[in-house]
Amino acid sequence: MKDTVFFKNIYFIILSSIGGLILSLTGLSIGWMLGTLLLATLLSFQRSTFLKLPEKQQGVSKHWLQAGQCILGIELGQKMNLSIFHIFKEDWMTILIMLLLSIVFSILSGFILWKFSQMDMLTSLFGTAPGGLSAMPGIAEEVGANTAIVSIVQTMRVFLIVLMIPVIVSSWTLDPVNPTAAYLSSVQIPAFHIGQLLWTIILIVTACGGYYIGKTLRFPAPWLVGSMVSVAIIQSLSSSYVGHDMIAWWPHSVIILSQILMGSSIGSRFEKNMFIGLKNTLFVSLVSTIILILAMFLCAYLVSTLTGITFITAALAFAPGGIAEMTTTAVVLHADSTFVLAVQVLRLVFVCVILPPFFRFLHHWKLRKNIRSHVSA
Repeated sequence: MKDTVFFKNIYFIILSSIGGLILSLTGLSIGWMLGTLLLATLLSFQRSTFLKLPEKQQGVSKHWLQAGQCILGIELGQKMNLSIFHIFKEDWMTILIMLLLSIVFSILSGFILWKFSQMDMLTSLFGTAPGGLSAMPGIAEEVGANTAIVSIVQTMRVFLIVLMIPVIVSSWTLDPVNPTAAYLSSVQIPAFHIGQLLWTIILIVTACGGYYIGKTLRFPAPWLVGSMVSVAIIQSLSSSYVGHDMIAWWPHSVIILSQILMGSSIGSRFEKNMFIGLKNTLFVSLVSTIILILAMFLCAYLVSTLTGITFITAALAFAPGGIAEMTTTAVVLHADSTFVLAVQVLRLVFVCVILPPFFRFLHHWKLRKNIRSHVSA
């Protein structure tokens, strides 16, 4: 049975990657992830017999998403440098203010969803909180919110952001080149010698160890953050010791694989029955998400103007679309991926630590207010 599920997962991912291949031939730099995401969503909606997964399994196995995150973590760890700390040191006040504003806009989006839909306030706030699809439903369950609706709203929000923001941001970097030639050049495998291959193996082992450390320390997205931090430390110490940069065999096709794994994993979690009876809720959520994206672009523009950070980097850093999705986009668009990762992690930590108690306070305050109104009546 496990073998059958494994091969169905493989088959689903391969079929989904066809969408990524087609969209990448248009010259869109994030085409592999977007195309895979779209086709995976369509396949998930169809739920054909040969693609049917076990009832208890939502989408393809989570291990594929974790593998994609680990690949991305190794890529980011190799690029880690001190420039990100210099940027924070010089412009920390502006970045902190804009980061808090983006969280405030997310909370306002939750209030809009609460006021104009049939959802309760606690579920609405957790559904729009920019904490990621993997983190917020679990926290919402602990405090008594409707986990199913939180998952649906979070999934739709992530889908819209992952779909819209890379397309908009890519318009600033799309070059008038031959799409086929660009694709062929992107999948060329660089030459390597045995030392580079051995160093690649060391980085992979280091990334796996970083995951277990990150899980123990309760890092957000441990496969991404833990692997990135551990690889960055090993890469920096080793390069300093030998006196030159340690080079791993890491072709661009590996990043394409990461996009395919994450795009197919996200898309496979969509089902038609998720949206039954939620027409009004989904419409209000769609409108509030679009308003949130526009507000995010405004924050990114202000940061770019005040600090000199490129608009693309600022937009991806403040986008409430999840750590893995936005850092992947930053890598393929050649933005400052380490800065994007740092801001995304900082916001996720803030959201997971500060917002749940705040939401509980608002929920209890609302309950007490209703009780007083009922007693007075």
